[in-house]
Amino acid sequence: MTLHASIYRHRFDAEEQQRKERLWRVLCRHFLQRFVSPADTVLDLGAGYCEFINNIRCAKKYAVDLNEDTPRFASREVRVIQKPAWDLSDLGSGSVDTVFVSNFFEHLRSKEELAATLGEVERVLRPGGRLMVLQPNIRYAYREYWDFLDHHVPLSHLSLAEALEIGGLRVVEVRPRFLPYTTKSRLPRPPALLRLYLVLRPLHRLLGKQMFIVAEKPQTATSGRPQPPSSGLGRPDAGA
Repeated sequence: MTLHASIYRHRFDAEEQQRKERLWRVLCRHFLQRFVSPADTVLDLGAGYCEFINNIRCAKKYAVDLNEDTPRFASREVRVIQKPAWDLSDLGSGSVDTVFVSNFFEHLRSKEELAATLGEVERVLRPGGRLMVLQPNIRYAYREYWDFLDHHVPLSHLSLAEALEIGGLRVVEVRPRFLPYTTKSRLPRPPALLRLYLVLRPLHRLLGKQMFIVAEKPQTATSGRPQPPSSGLGRPDAGA
């Protein structure tokens, strides 16, 4: 068993995984689905146990993750690609409508890997396509951020927005505070309370330690892509 698979299994037992699945059903249905058309081709980057891609409604689904357990959790309609995040060569340029990333960028080993990954995201997105990022915000989670063995790259909403813009994407929405830090923290567990939390923005400012950012690929590309890193192993989503 690889290290990242071991970490993920240790972090989320069967009961915790079931609870995460219930939470993601609510998140997809009552928040994230508004950004995704039923006709879209969607890529879940760092898909982990596929909670997002299994629950979002769209026409074609891809999941990218090196975790050896990912294929076991993917629904039948999901195509799993087990390559590093900066190698999306299985997908053609401009072939994806929406890319979703949750709790993944902090697991990359360097900002060079982040830049290369964003370069591949920009390539596979169609002009006007959308990237959504749900990500721990180091500005508000600076104490807890390093409590996970596989966290390497600290990002705030400002530094991530800068990286996206450098990578040729246009940031269209930034919520510096959105969800609590982890599913094990102060995120409401009953679905009805989670739906209430999603619409009560003052609670986000009080409890949120994860950011939510939406960026779009301009209709006309204006920047080149960083090249993939020459060394290092890909990091799977650890879904902290």
